[in-house]
Amino acid sequence: MNKKEISEIKKQFTPENCSLTRICGCYVDGEKNKKTELKEAFLSLSEEEMFKYFEILKKTLSGTIGRNLLDMEFPLTEEAGGGAQEYLMRLKKSQLKDDELLDEFYDKIIENFLYPENYYIVIIHGAYDIPKKASDGIEMFDASDDVYEFLLCSICPVKLTKPGLCYNEDTNTIEERIRDWFVEVPVTGFLFPAFTDRNTDIHSVLYYSKNPEELNADFARLLLGCELPLSASSQKETFNTLISETLQGECTYETVKTIHQELNDLLDERKDDPNPPALDKNDVKRLLLENGATEETLEHFEEEFEQSGGNNQTSLYVSNVVNRRKFEIKTPNIVISVKPECADLIETRMLDGRPYFVIPADDSVEVNGIPVHTMQRHDEDSGETV
Repeated sequence: MNKKEISEIKKQFTPENCSLTRICGCYVDGEKNKKTELKEAFLSLSEEEMFKYFEILKKTLSGTIGRNLLDMEFPLTEEAGGGAQEYLMRLKKSQLKDDELLDEFYDKIIENFLYPENYYIVIIHGAYDIPKKASDGIEMFDASDDVYEFLLCSICPVKLTKPGLCYNEDTNTIEERIRDWFVEVPVTGFLFPAFTDRNTDIHSVLYYSKNPEELNADFARLLLGCELPLSASSQKETFNTLISETLQGECTYETVKTIHQELNDLLDERKDDPNPPALDKNDVKRLLLENGATEETLEHFEEEFEQSGGNNQTSLYVSNVVNRRKFEIKTPNIVISVKPECADLIETRMLDGRPYFVIPADDSVEVNGIPVHTMQRHDEDSGETV
């Protein structure tokens, strides 16, 4: 799914466009006990409750594609009888009205979601009448042939509010606040089936993780039957390893700077593209060849790419392997950090047989917030250096 497709689904989470038919929920305590359940037609909720659930659902489709939002394809075995995809298809077809299927779903989450505190499982069923689009991109709501029927699940921590004082309007006094249990934004969730090319894709699921470095791969595998791709930091680490090990002696400062500039330029060119740019095996290989790698050094590249990324990692998102905010140089004792567009200001030079990074200094230099002079000035009247 791309940004436009995700945005199109999120637009359904408003009172005006609401295509949600049913909502169910299960509150689970830290001992994995089901404390209470919710089963309602979505439109029967009060307006205040509806808005709160809209916020939770929107959060489950928020973040960056490739970091917080991950497309996953079901293995063929999971689409057979008894597989995770086959089970989700039955759950979707039931429109969350089959109590036995719903209890089985809650039990699967409780068994596999490793979380030591209270949490709230929310799952909704929706049916979106997909409007056709004219050649100019305008939606034609009176011309629709397909309905996107979906499930969206959110798992939200439930925390006790902090102790403190509050103002009691009824008694006009300041008193101790009554602590209660508060449903927080979701930490994980999924959309099934995926909404790919503006249509139902029963072979894929969109997985959400609030923390891109804690994807909970075991939970995704056990509940959804899918292998998660590498996390954002692991993709960056994989890319860095491929660059350094393939280029070896050619992995110089200038080479790395050029590679990062090319990738930042690619992100600029594709900033309006709903599909975030990604590097597959051939893209990385081309990048290496253009920056000093030889066919000899690339002899084992494909094998290394597959081994480092795993069987489920076919590409690396560009936004995960380069830092758009800073270009950083580290030595054991010094860190130099500049904006990527200013990287050309840093040069490498040999001085007295020793390599140095050289940074131009102008009149606007501060040290710990104190403006300083960067060069000694010669006083023409006294002839002294000051």
